Amino acid sequence: MGSAGRIARMFSLDRFSFHQLLLVAFLLIAGLLSAASLRGLFTIEALITQSSDGAQQAVSLGAAAQRLAERSVTMERAARQYLVLDDPLLRQRFDDAAREAGDALDQLATDTRDVEPATGDRTALADTWRKTLLTLRQQLSGDADTLRDREQTLTAAFRELGQINIDLADQVRLATESRNAALLERLKSGRTELARQIIAAIAVAVGLALAFGIWLARPLKRLESAIVGLGENRLDQAIDMRGPADVRQLGRRLEWLRLRLAELDADKARFLRHVSHELKTPLAALREGVALLEDGVTGPLNEPQREVARILRQNTAVLQAQIEDLLRFNTAAFDARRLVRRPVELTALIAKQIEVQKLQWQARKLKVSVTGWPMQVEVDAEKLGTALGNLLSNAIRFSPIGGRIVFEVSRWPGRARIDVTDEGPGVAAVDRARVFEPFFRGERQPPDAPRGSGIGLSIVQELVRAHDGQIDLLMHDENSPPGAHFRIELPHVPDR
Repeated sequence: MGSAGRIARMFSLDRFSFHQLLLVAFLLIAGLLSAASLRGLFTIEALITQSSDGAQQAVSLGAAAQRLAERSVTMERAARQYLVLDDPLLRQRFDDAAREAGDALDQLATDTRDVEPATGDRTALADTWRKTLLTLRQQLSGDADTLRDREQTLTAAFRELGQINIDLADQVRLATESRNAALLERLKSGRTELARQIIAAIAVAVGLALAFGIWLARPLKRLESAIVGLGENRLDQAIDMRGPADVRQLGRRLEWLRLRLAELDADKARFLRHVSHELKTPLAALREGVALLEDGVTGPLNEPQREVARILRQNTAVLQAQIEDLLRFNTAAFDARRLVRRPVELTALIAKQIEVQKLQWQARKLKVSVTGWPMQVEVDAEKLGTALGNLLSNAIRFSPIGGRIVFEVSRWPGRARIDVTDEGPGVAAVDRARVFEPFFRGERQPPDAPRGSGIGLSIVQELVRAHDGQIDLLMHDENSPPGAHFRIELPHVPDR
């Protein structure tokens, strides 16, 4: 078992780095395509060699057939002249032509490279040709009394010899045509086989590329998901990367970073909590002291002293509100990770928040309404209600006297949408990218309200993201009415 385990680890892909596996993938694909290309090259080379050999053979046999026919004509002429003149030179010319014709005949008869033997028997024709030549030689010798008979026999023999030459030429032509047809068939078969090999190689190469691409893309997707989780402050999810060695090493680094960020986040929360609580005690004493001064406990105050006491009271109130905002932001960031989901009807939840802040929007003579059909969603009613309440409070603060605030609930495939619009000044273009950042306050502030702390929308974003939702500030065009338009989208909405 120990040896088997060591061998399995030796050939495990996890031992290799991402770059090594990528190189192996490229080499495999390149090797496969190269093998297919070389096999095709060798096939084409073999077909070219066969074609060249066939062409040379056809030329050689054609030349031999032509030489046989020419020497046969020379033999006939020399034989006829020899019968009349009885000149030894003419007999020598006959014998020389017969020898050269015999060589050409031997070349035609001994060639065995025909593809189709049934196209003719050149060997039998060659034997007949030699027998006819023997007859011709016999007719060249004899008495003068038999000259006429020998001439007739000679004429018939040469006629037969000519027919044999024609038959041999036909046999050579048929053999050449048969060989060319066989070569053409091999070319077609080779082309089909080569195309099949190339298609198979391309299919395997594409399959390998897809397999390696998918296998290598998985750890990259996990890395992306881990990095996005760190960016979205999801520090409670451990990072455990699988895949090549360098990817796993990077995963360990990200896990170390997650732990470090979680530690820093906890330190920040503790710091804010401690500082806020530490500031509340002296702040309470300061407020009590200012109240005692205004009440004249330490003695009557003149008008300038009352003005100073009033300024102190206002600033201590502002400072207390900011400390409470810090505590609320810290609490919201912590509570956003601990949801208690249950079925909630959205329009009823929005109506409840409207009723809670009824005094505020009635004081500004605002009209607040909810439109849309009832819709059940699985959410934490308390935390989502806090987010909706912050959006309503923000809209009340920025809306002009007598303005209108509208909550619109709608259903989309797999998600619920809540649109919140008001008739205030809206968000400046330069502030839109940072409107959800903590403690950011835009340049367009209501003139009749104290400057806010800039954490209300940050808390809304924290709580909506905790529900796996999304909140966006929608852009307005020139034809749209003024005001801000926020949109919340919540996923995992069950169908009716």
